[in-house]
Amino acid sequence: MITPSDGFRKLKSSIKPQWILAFCSTAAIGILIHLPAMLMDVPNHDGLASMHYNQNMITSGRWFLTVACGISSYYTIPWLIGLLGFVYLGLASAALTELLEVKKSWAIVMNGGLLAAFPALASTYAYVFTLDGYMLAIFLAVLAVLLTKKYRRGFLPGAVCLAFSMGIYQAYLSVAMTLSLFAVCMLFAGEGKPTEKGMGLLRYLGMGILGAALYYGILQVLLRIQGKQLASYQGINGMAAGGHSQGLLETVQEIYHDFLAFTLKGNVLFQNAVSCLALCLLLLAAAVAGAGMVRHRKWWKKPLFFVIMAIVVVLLPLSANIILLVSPEVTYHLLMRYQWVLYLMGLTAFVSRRADELKRGAVLEWAAFAAAFLLIVCYGVADNVGYANLQRRYEKTYAYCVRLLDRIEQTDGYYPGIPIAMVGVIGEEQFPVTDITLPVTSGMIGLNGDWLLYTGENYRAFMEHYLGATLNILPPEAMGEMYYEKEYVEMESFPGEDSIRIIDGIMYIKTENAGRE
Repeated sequence: MITPSDGFRKLKSSIKPQWILAFCSTAAIGILIHLPAMLMDVPNHDGLASMHYNQNMITSGRWFLTVACGISSYYTIPWLIGLLGFVYLGLASAALTELLEVKKSWAIVMNGGLLAAFPALASTYAYVFTLDGYMLAIFLAVLAVLLTKKYRRGFLPGAVCLAFSMGIYQAYLSVAMTLSLFAVCMLFAGEGKPTEKGMGLLRYLGMGILGAALYYGILQVLLRIQGKQLASYQGINGMAAGGHSQGLLETVQEIYHDFLAFTLKGNVLFQNAVSCLALCLLLLAAAVAGAGMVRHRKWWKKPLFFVIMAIVVVLLPLSANIILLVSPEVTYHLLMRYQWVLYLMGLTAFVSRRADELKRGAVLEWAAFAAAFLLIVCYGVADNVGYANLQRRYEKTYAYCVRLLDRIEQTDGYYPGIPIAMVGVIGEEQFPVTDITLPVTSGMIGLNGDWLLYTGENYRAFMEHYLGATLNILPPEAMGEMYYEKEYVEMESFPGEDSIRIIDGIMYIKTENAGRE
């Protein structure tokens, strides 16, 4: 029997230096950028209800999320969740290094930095209670494609990895699909017989089909065991219904429109002149490297190669937005768009692999390095602008709730446990928008805006966890017809003097602008 020391030595000998560099660079740059979010306890509106939550989201199709998040406990502990998340993301970075065949240190570090700095990760930190699970899902999605590429029968364990990745968060199916398209490009750009390349293509298809089927099969079994059904949230129940409210052609058109709209106008890939210049420089370096390779390797003599490349280009938007095919009603959050960083990483990897074969390869490498570095800096700054606003949202919400709680307790007729009915939306006339970060954070869902409160339940949770007050906030339906009654309509909105009334034993609190002229 081997000793622990022997085991660690054997493990160390099987790990490539490139993997270690990828893991360490991703974790180090990631912690450097996201340390504020790891050290502060600032929830968003969803986080208020997830201070302790078992993450049993099977009705949303996420049957493995409860296991993935259970490793860090079901409490919201940002520093622990953040560290564990970077372990998974570092592993994903190492797997991407192997998958994209990146050998050069500068490209490995830059790709690790892009993966760690991309604003989709900052948006995920706004939902920190699920971050470690989501990072595990990304690693499993990358591993699924890597296993399929490396081993003849790797599509079988790859399908298992894909199923469990989707069981955590279905949106990362796009990560696996995008990387599969990258792998197909590399397959047809390399040497080999057409039949071998065709079999390789079938392996990726098999991994995807088997993985999705396994995910869906496990989901149905667990739904029956727990006696539950898929919820209507984000249209996930459409997966079981197998139909769409619109035609397939309209859905595909929407996919391409959304892809272009986010890429060009999403205020994420580039937000200012520097990031725009860096992105253009990276695209130019990759284009020059690609043109040089076509000429150097005489790819122009292989029409099949260009057919495959054209098909891949057409399919990339579909792979990025595949969830829209399953659920056209879905509302995309930024954390569901992490796959866009793969385009940047793919371009950087391509330049690093091909530059040595070109006369001015060193110039292209410096261009790609500079572009990636500038993007990392720009994204890192944007992330921290978002975190600064998240802190301000909490402080404004805290001050607002202190004022509101004091008014509640000073209202004649109040007693502990009195039923309270409220809509929850904060009116902009009394509290106008003060978020100064929108030029940067407008596309960073979860990090923009002024408040953490949108529903009565948000108020109850915030006051319980941060003010130590227990309020009997009724569900939204408790408003009943009162919302449309003249008596409620004519009430002032908080902090107006007439913003709180007790009617028939129920305290009504009006926080919105609606109704009053």
